[in-house]
Amino acid sequence: MAHLPQIKVPATYMRGGTSKGVFFRLQDLPPAAQQPGAARDALLLRVIGSPDPYGKQIDGMGGATSSTSKTVILAKSSKADHDVDYLFGQVSIDKAFVDWSGNCGNLSAAVGAFAISGGLVDAARLPQNGVAVVRIWQANISKTIIAHVPMTNGEVQETGDFELDGVTFPAAEVQLEFMDPAAEEEGGGGAMFPTGQLVDDLEVPGVGTLKATMINAGIPTIFINADAIGYNGTELQDAINGDPKALAMFETIRAHGALRMGLISDLSEAAKRQHTPKVAFVAPPRDYLSSSGKAIAAADVDLLVRALSMGKLHHAMMGTAAVAIGTAAAIPGTLVSLAAGGQALPAVRFGHPSGTLRVGAEATLQNGEWSVTKAVMSRSARVLMEGWVRVPG
Repeated sequence: MAHLPQIKVPATYMRGGTSKGVFFRLQDLPPAAQQPGAARDALLLRVIGSPDPYGKQIDGMGGATSSTSKTVILAKSSKADHDVDYLFGQVSIDKAFVDWSGNCGNLSAAVGAFAISGGLVDAARLPQNGVAVVRIWQANISKTIIAHVPMTNGEVQETGDFELDGVTFPAAEVQLEFMDPAAEEEGGGGAMFPTGQLVDDLEVPGVGTLKATMINAGIPTIFINADAIGYNGTELQDAINGDPKALAMFETIRAHGALRMGLISDLSEAAKRQHTPKVAFVAPPRDYLSSSGKAIAAADVDLLVRALSMGKLHHAMMGTAAVAIGTAAAIPGTLVSLAAGGQALPAVRFGHPSGTLRVGAEATLQNGEWSVTKAVMSRSARVLMEGWVRVPG
């Protein structure tokens, strides 16, 4: 039988924060993939190399971790006062689906640079030298992100001396502002605290009743105390990812939390919604060694946080979860705030497996309900490769 040749699709492979992904302009996708649906998902799955029962994504661009199994589609914005529409697809490694239910905060750092280089931002708005302000519409969650992208001689500046724990080499700093980041999730009612409580008793069969802060900010996140599940908050990836019982426990917590948050209507739906919500556990500061061997002192951080993404402990911290951490830290009474000493903190530095990260948030209490105007953090981004990605026709 005749075999179809591979097709070539213009693409750019980028690092954003502590993640990597394949970036596309919407106009460059094959016509059938320019609309949401099965054709688009099939293309992206094949680009990344999923589903892969071996769990390695050898026959694709994915790196076999949640941080490296990502795709981004950008287009000139259809929204007023925005430059670019940003759609994020989290590609499952071993299953045939793309999760469109949330944002990637890390790759958000690369969106501005890609949009500028790809001609998606009005040239009249770009400084020859200085900082370009790129207004991003995050289409997955209907939110605005403002990226501050350094420019030199009319080009995006990627090199610099900004260091980000979890990324080996320094680069140029990109500041991100996540505007009004309380996530508007289907079924969640748009409330920052969908249960109406800062702390809930979450009953988890086989685990027990856990204190939990369930928040929609950046990305829906379930925070629990590390000591309630037998941890101290200094754990690195191997301690959890090599423990099938622990991973099963976290998935059970995630599923029951998703149900309480109104993100799913039946527990069976959790398996098809891997990207959201996230589960994170918090603890007061203590000394530990990061995954690179760097000593992190208790005095250097306000609290410790470990978070799971796509069923595994993340090697650093998801950018969207960092927004949730910053927001929860700014609200007294949440488990995050309590782990950080109980005071409302306008900015917090937390310890994660790769080191530390600082994030700030502006939260206010109005008519008995908390709201957050924005969360701010710095990341970096860099083009790794550009040209065409090939997939079998």
